[in-house]
Amino acid sequence: MSKIVTIFGGSGFLGRYIARRLASQGWRIRVAVRHPNEAMHVKPYGAVGQVEPVLCNIRNDTSVREMMQGADAVVNCVGTFDISGKNNFDAVQHEGAGRVARIAAEMGVSRLVHVSAIGADKNSKSEYLRSKALGEEAVLQAFPSAVILRPSVMFGTEDGFFNRFAAMTRWGPILPLVGGNTLFQPVFVDDVAQAAAMAVEGNTESGVYELGGPETRTLDALIEQLLDTINRRRLVINLPFWAGRIMGFVLDMTQKISLGIFKNTIVTRDQVKALRVDNVVSQDAKSFADLGIEPVALGAVLPGYLWRFRPSGQYDAIKQSAKNLGGN
Repeated sequence: MSKIVTIFGGSGFLGRYIARRLASQGWRIRVAVRHPNEAMHVKPYGAVGQVEPVLCNIRNDTSVREMMQGADAVVNCVGTFDISGKNNFDAVQHEGAGRVARIAAEMGVSRLVHVSAIGADKNSKSEYLRSKALGEEAVLQAFPSAVILRPSVMFGTEDGFFNRFAAMTRWGPILPLVGGNTLFQPVFVDDVAQAAAMAVEGNTESGVYELGGPETRTLDALIEQLLDTINRRRLVINLPFWAGRIMGFVLDMTQKISLGIFKNTIVTRDQVKALRVDNVVSQDAKSFADLGIEPVALGAVLPGYLWRFRPSGQYDAIKQSAKNLGGN
């Protein structure tokens, strides 16, 4: 009989890749989400009835417990960028993470995989990173054998990082950055999903793994690579952190005053605080090398989904070839 895995947040950016991998390995999958009607894209990942979106509120014990009935393994990849409201950092990434781990232990779940983030630190000035660290602590207290994955910024077709910056290049000739000298180690989302799937299968030791790609670059260098990929020229301006704080304050207040009609997807005050710390794998941390996974390079993936931001979209390469022919 097929084993059952419950994936909290299984319809999100990372969750869908984990669901796809586990479905191909024969697992029956419950995708626990707040809005099942918006998660129907996961159903084709497996045979009929193999992957099912199910309503769940990670802030409610009863709801979480129902999702774990008969589950052999649990993956929690629920995260949020909301600093306020019911589903804020603390409610989701601290208390929610602890709730999932505690109930998994109570119900005798064999394996728990928890997705955190590089930079998680109880002493961080960023509320996001503090909540991630407190979540890890709660998970390990309740479920000491858990596998915790800390990815750097993830890239892939549906990402909210490169897609966001690429969209910003359409606004005008200037692209302002905050934290342009901060180091990142972008990691392909499916490589993180592979690590999670290995942990669900029981093929990894318990502990914390920091997952980064093969290249470490500043944010400024990553944006230059993005611009080369989409064939656009923009003046990239690296703003000082004090200017970033002002920008974040104005955008956060605009969101608050508009009652959420305007959503701040540019930069928040908390993100400015997080950008002060490099987002790279620690020297002494367990990593992809300990899992036998060779991470994919950024350049091998970016062109495959950012082409739509080129001046002529899918026809950009054809137009460039035509120009070269004309020049001859």
